[in-house]
Formats: sequence, C-alpha cells, structure tokens
Amino acid sequence: MAEDGGAQDAAERWEGYVDWRNRPATRGRHGGMLAASFVLVVEVLENLAFLANASNLVTYLMRFMHYSPSQSATTVTNFMGTAFLLALLGGFLSDAFFTTYTIYIVSAFIEFMGLVILTVQARTPSLMPAQCAKSPGAPPCSPVSGAKKAMLFAGLYITALGIGGIKGSLPSHGAEQFDEHAPRGRKGRSTFFNYFVFCLSCGALIAVTFAVWVEDNKGWQWGFGISTIAILLSIPVFAAGSTLYRNKVPTGSPLTTIAKVILAAALTSRRGGAQSASNGAVIDRAPSPTGSTDMKDFHCSSKQPAAGEIDTAISAAAATAGDLSTELAFLNRAAECQSGGVLACTAQEVEDVKIVLMVLPIFFSTIMLNCCLAQLSTFSVEQAATMDTRVGSLTVPPASLPVFPVTFIILLAPVYDHVIIPFARRVTGTEMGISHLQRIGTGLVLSIVAMAVAAVVEVKRKNVAADNGMTDSAAPLPISFFWIAFQYLFLGSADLFTLAGLLEFFFSEAPSRMRSLATSLSWASLALGYYLSSVLVSIVNSATGRGGHRPWLQGASLNHYHLERFYWVMCVLSTLNYLFFLFWAIRYKYRNAGVIKG
Repeated sequence: MAEDGGAQDAAERWEGYVDWRNRPATRGRHGGMLAASFVLVVEVLENLAFLANASNLVTYLMRFMHYSPSQSATTVTNFMGTAFLLALLGGFLSDAFFTTYTIYIVSAFIEFMGLVILTVQARTPSLMPAQCAKSPGAPPCSPVSGAKKAMLFAGLYITALGIGGIKGSLPSHGAEQFDEHAPRGRKGRSTFFNYFVFCLSCGALIAVTFAVWVEDNKGWQWGFGISTIAILLSIPVFAAGSTLYRNKVPTGSPLTTIAKVILAAALTSRRGGAQSASNGAVIDRAPSPTGSTDMKDFHCSSKQPAAGEIDTAISAAAATAGDLSTELAFLNRAAECQSGGVLACTAQEVEDVKIVLMVLPIFFSTIMLNCCLAQLSTFSVEQAATMDTRVGSLTVPPASLPVFPVTFIILLAPVYDHVIIPFARRVTGTEMGISHLQRIGTGLVLSIVAMAVAAVVEVKRKNVAADNGMTDSAAPLPISFFWIAFQYLFLGSADLFTLAGLLEFFFSEAPSRMRSLATSLSWASLALGYYLSSVLVSIVNSATGRGGHRPWLQGASLNHYHLERFYWVMCVLSTLNYLFFLFWAIRYKYRNAGVIKG
C-alpha cells in the first residue's frame, strides 16, 4: 500500500521542476495557463518600462544632453542592441545556474536601479549639462561630459543589463508552465506565445502614446518615473504567481556541452564509421511538428505517462552511440569517445548539440527581417516627420508613429489565435495548423512586401515635394502621414508572425537544458538587425558616393536623399534572404516530432 502511495506521489510530480521554495512541483497545483497569465501581465509592464524610454531616447539625448543627431542615434542603437544581446546572458544563467524565476526577480531590480539613476539625473539640474541657446549663429552646445556623462551611461547600461536578464528569462518562464507531452499543453503554449507578443504590444502602445506625451510635455523626469514605477510594479505582480509556478531545475552550462561535443568530434579519429551501431537504431525526425516523441512511444499504453517516465524512455532509447541521427553525421564521432575522460559524450548530448547547430541557419535568416524592422524607428520616422501629421486638431509626434504596427498586432493577435489557427488546424488536420517555420516564412515574405511598399510611398512623397516646389522647404508636405501606415502595417504583421513563431520554435526545438538560451536568440536576432541596418547605411553611402557622386543617404534634407533606392536594395536583400531561409527550412526536421526507429 505504501509502495502504491509512493508511486502515485511520484506520478503526480513534474520531473525536473520545483516550486518557488525549491520543493518538487506537482501536477494540478503548479503550471498551466493561470500561472502563465501572471507572466503576460508582467510583460505589459516590462515592455512599457523599456520602450517608454527607448522610443524617445534620441530626443532626450539631443535636447538635454546636447548630442548631435548622429551621436544620439548611435547611442540609442548601441543601448538597444546591447540590451537585446544581453538576453543571451540572461538565458544562459537561467539554464546553467539559476531558475528563470530567480533571474527575473534579480534582473527587474537591476533595471529598477538603472532607471532610478536616470530619473534622479533628469530631475536634478546640477547633474545635467548647462542649458544653452540653440539659435542660429550661436556657438554649438557642449555635449554632456565627465561625471555627468558617466552617470548617464551608468544608468543606461545598468538598465540594459536588467532588460537583458528579463528578455532572457521571462518568455521561457511562461512557456515552461505548459506540459509539452500533452496536446492540450502544446496548444496552450502556442497560445501563450501569441499573447506574449500581444502583451508586449500593449506595453509598447502605452509607451509610444501616453509615456511619450508625458516626456514631451511634462518633462523627462516624469517619463523616467513612469518606467521606474512600471518595472517596480512588475515585481509584486510576478511574485503573486509564485505558488503556481513550476520552475525548471538548472542542469549546468549548455555551452560546456556544446564545446565538449564539437571538440570530441574533432579529435576522435574515425573507427569504422559513425553509424556502425550495435542495434542499427537511428533517430528519425519529421518535417512538421505534429506531435511529441513521447506520445508515439506510449501510444499503446492505457496509462498516461508522467513527464519523468517520458524523458527516461527517450534518454534510454538514445543511450548508445548507435542511436544517432544521420544529420550532421560528423558529430557522431563524439559519441565514440568512450574513454571516460572529460571528452566522453553520450548520444543524448550529441543529439542536443546537433539541434542547436541546425536551428542556427533559421536564426541567421531572421536578422535581415529585423534589419527591415529597424527602419520603423529611423527612416520611416524621418519620412513621416516631413509629412502632414495632423489628425483633426491633434498633431501626432514622430516618436508615436510606431502606434500603427503596435495597434495592428494588438488587433491581429487574437484573430490569429482564435480564428486563423483553428481554421488551419481543420484544413491541415495537424495539431499546429501552421508550423513554426511557416509562420517565420510568412513574416519574411511580408517584410519583402513592406520594403517594396516603402519604396513606392517614398517615390510618391518626393513627387509631392517636387510638384509643390517644396524640395528645399522645411514645411510639412501636403500629404498625410497615413501613407506611411502601409509599410508599418506590413512590418507589424511580419513582426507578429516571426517573433511569436521564432520564440516558440527555439523553445520547442531546443533541448530542455538549453531552452532559455535558445529562446534568447530571438532577441539577439533583433539586436543584430539593428546593427546590420547601421552597417548597410554606411556601405550604401560608401558605394554610391564614389566618383564624386552624392551618396544616396546624404543631402540637405530627406527630399534630397535617394531613400527609395535604399528601400529597393533592402527589398532585394530580403528576397535573397528568404531564398536562404527556404533552403534550410525545407531540409529542417523537427526534433519533437521524431521517433526512435529500430
């Protein structure tokens, strides 16, 4: 009887998960959509705190820190790029040493401290550069320097460190609340990622409307104060779900495993071929994520398997060097190193590293998309600033223009999850309806269309300027800024499809011990997209400015730029990038749809 009770208790536990007090997490008590809902609310506050500053920071640096437009743009790009790249650090620490729960709490406090520094500086005149006249003929204002500059950058990069930790832990913490071994859990996880992007956009909407208005009309100390209060409120909201969360137990550094397998494969000599297995078993992967490996193995069992039983079964099935997939076969040599030394690798470790390497081409193919998205906060804003931005009696500030894609995502996300996905499931007869890679591919196609639309709109804008003799005028052109909304809507749709698909793709495909780090690749792609945008502008100007010609992206005003040509270049590069994506996506085999075949 006691043995039956012990077995029942073991079956009720989530294998590999603990609660916030480090006790075993149990089924029915921990995890599920209710637990994930706290994460969704926190994401609204977290993204509000981030974008309330980032969306308008260039204005703050120019008006109050006396930076030039190029210095301000570079500083903002570096700040945002660093914040997103530090998500990799947050993901690594979540997988290797701490739980995602701990990393979020610590990171939120770090971001809070950084924002406090920025708020104190913004409201204390003695900590700001001296005010100076910016009238024509007046000497240029001296930019912030010395201790005041050190305080500014300390606040910015402490904030960036906190943002990175949050981005690297929060999405995976929410996704870990669902049972990936049950169809209901996998569908719930997909819904979570859709609404994660929805909540991210809700926070962004408040940031680019209310927060930007406060910064421009009431002062930046109040703008920074809004961010400080938002991130501080997120901590008790997140902690309120503590009793419901299931937290994955860290399993050590995933980078160590990756390095060990690659090094072992490189150093181990071939001994009769990597596939000379004793039982001839290989892991077969499927071209679509129709289910999980465990369900096929336990299909004939009347008893619902526990997560621990599933993981044990899969690990046992791949316990020998022979149980290896045929993809990236050169890595199979690592499993032949059975000397027991530091380079000894299990078949499971080899397969885990293969998965990481196989998702990298998909990661690289999304950088160009994020390069296109970077245009929303650079040239697209400058285009709209030359146009008529009035809506009735209201004049829309340029920093609020991202309201277009953000609003569209907010409207489209519920429609996608409750209408498009159920319809796709009925049509395709699959659990996912639309696979992760199909979502990402749709986003890439929309980015191509967006760049083509942006080029056409820019031609129309310049024609209006020429027809009205306003090429050299600083006055708003007689054309509504709503024309810019078209490229915003296409890029907003691309962002919804790609970001949600990418987050879920990396999380579901990555080995359990590497999920937070893999999910962080979504944010790293965004950072690299911002950096690539700056590099492309420099390359285009360098290439087109030869032979005494004026570079495409230089001139007395935007009306003298050849921005439409730059957009066509982006369109062509995005098309080539899509072909690169197709090459790898067609060949990709989903890990969680594979079965062990003898």
